Amino acid sequence: MTSPFRIVVPARYASTRLPAKPLADICGKPMIVRVLERVAGAGAIEVCVATDHEGVRDAVLAAGGQAVMTRADHPSGTDRLAEVAGLRGWGDDEIVVNVQGDEPLIDPAAVAAVAEALAADPDAAIATAAHALVSADDAFNPNVVKVVCDAAGRALYFSRAPIPWARDAWAGRRDEIPLGLPMRRHVGLYAYRVSFLRRYAQLEPSPLEHWEALEQLRALWHGYRIQVLDLASAPAAGVDTPEDLERVREVYRVAGV
Repeated sequence: MTSPFRIVVPARYASTRLPAKPLADICGKPMIVRVLERVAGAGAIEVCVATDHEGVRDAVLAAGGQAVMTRADHPSGTDRLAEVAGLRGWGDDEIVVNVQGDEPLIDPAAVAAVAEALAADPDAAIATAAHALVSADDAFNPNVVKVVCDAAGRALYFSRAPIPWARDAWAGRRDEIPLGLPMRRHVGLYAYRVSFLRRYAQLEPSPLEHWEALEQLRALWHGYRIQVLDLASAPAAGVDTPEDLERVREVYRVAGV
C-alpha cells in the first residue's frame, strides 16, 4: 500500500521565455489544468496549485481543482511549498511532492514512486529521482545535472560537472561513457517532509549552491539526507520554450485528448 502524500504544483505566471506559461493552451485546456489531469493518477490524498496570479487560480478553480494564493517574492519553489504547508496546517511528518506547473507530460507513477521512496527512508528529509546517463554529450553538458549516490541510494553530491570522473578511461578519448560508470542524470522531481520545509527558509545558502547554481546542495551542506530514486528511463521533458509547447501540443493531438 502506498503511503499517503500530497502534491503541490507551483505555478508562476511570469516566464522570460514563455510569458503566461501556466495558461498556455494545450488542445483546449490551460497547461496548468493538463498538469493537474496528469497527477490525478498519482494517488495523492490532496493536490493543489500554488500560484501568485489570480488568472492561474481562476483557471484551476474553473476546472474543479484546488488553488492557494502565495506570495510573489519567493526565491524558489521550495519556499513556496513551505508557505503552502503553513497555510494548510500540514503536520511535520507529512510528505509533499513538488510537481512543476510546466510538466504536462509527467508520469504519475514516478510522482508516487518518489513519495514512496521518501516514506521508506525515515532518515531522509527529501527524495528525488535520477536515471542512467548514456550519452557522453550529456555527461559533459553543464545544463545536465549529475548526481552521485552512496550504497543506500542517498545523494552524495549534485553537480553540473561530469561526476563520477572516469580518470583512466577519460585520460584520452571522451566520446563515450565507460561501461559500468554509474553516471546518473538528476530529474527535478522532489518529495519533502513538511518538517524540512519549515526549516528550509532559515537555512543559510551554501557556497556550493552559489557556484553550482543548484538549490538542492543547500540541504546536503546542512546535513540533510536526500534519497534518490532510480527511474528506468528519462522522463518526458517539460515546457520552457515555444518549441517545447508545440512539441507537447503535438503529443496531445496524437493522443486525441
